[in-house]
Amino acid sequence: MSTSRVPDLAGLRLLVTIGRHGSIGAAAREAGVSQQAASERLRGIEAQTGLTLVRRGPRGSELTPSGVVVTAWAARLIDLTDEIDTAIEGLRGERSRDLSVWASMTIADSLMPRWLVQLRQRQLHQPGGAAPTSVSLTAGNSHQVVEAVVDGSAHLGFVEGVDAPRRVRSTTVAEDELVLVVAAGDPLGRRRRPLTAQEVAGMGLTGREPGSGTREVVERALAAAGLLMHPSVVELTTTTAVREAVLAGSAPAFLSTRVVTRDLESGHLVAVPTELDLRRRFRAIWVGSAQPPAGPVRDLVAIARG
Repeated sequence: MSTSRVPDLAGLRLLVTIGRHGSIGAAAREAGVSQQAASERLRGIEAQTGLTLVRRGPRGSELTPSGVVVTAWAARLIDLTDEIDTAIEGLRGERSRDLSVWASMTIADSLMPRWLVQLRQRQLHQPGGAAPTSVSLTAGNSHQVVEAVVDGSAHLGFVEGVDAPRRVRSTTVAEDELVLVVAAGDPLGRRRRPLTAQEVAGMGLTGREPGSGTREVVERALAAAGLLMHPSVVELTTTTAVREAVLAGSAPAFLSTRVVTRDLESGHLVAVPTELDLRRRFRAIWVGSAQPPAGPVRDLVAIARG
């Protein structure tokens, strides 16, 4: 196996900081290391990548054209890592945390990490210096999320579906649409004429379990045509598991466009057109008054809407 040319995260953070400050010394101070250590780390990064990334001069240090490009890539990777780190911290949280949030699988996969980072950043910049809210995050299907909010296990939930759930207050935070996908090379991927509702109803799919918002949308779309969903060939409990199964050659599946965009762009998955209306909404849900409770709950709902 060839050696990776991608530096570790600490090295990438140092490079981004050098680009921001225009100084190795300032970047070293922010990282809490000596200027000599920062310079040695930079030389190691340049040796690993095989590129000259920083040009040193009497007025400081500036990124080379290659350094500008690598820094832009590094900043995206760092942002994603911070999102995942925050979400993992939430998943590891105990019920004693300040805010308990439950989210359906698609939302937990594709949106919650960014929302939690934005909540933390907003609170860090609020006057007064109060500690950011500690959040526990639990992922489940939409039915489980509703039950958690109703019984008080969750202060706030996020679900996906066609209709607003009963027994809770809710507000729409995003729009979404499902798409039928198959692995690259599947003969169905060459289909140009949209599948009819009857054809979809006759297909064995890689599907989600009962209670899933994704499954509900497909069932409702077929019911509108007077049809029932065919029993699943494979039934899985997470969006990621369904996606991975289809990539490995399993039966077709309906997944959120948010989840499969990159796979469609890369050609690893292929979208199959259908005549079904597969639009749905992502909703924040809570109990009590018509407005979300003031504080971190309302802040997180506002972030999700934005």
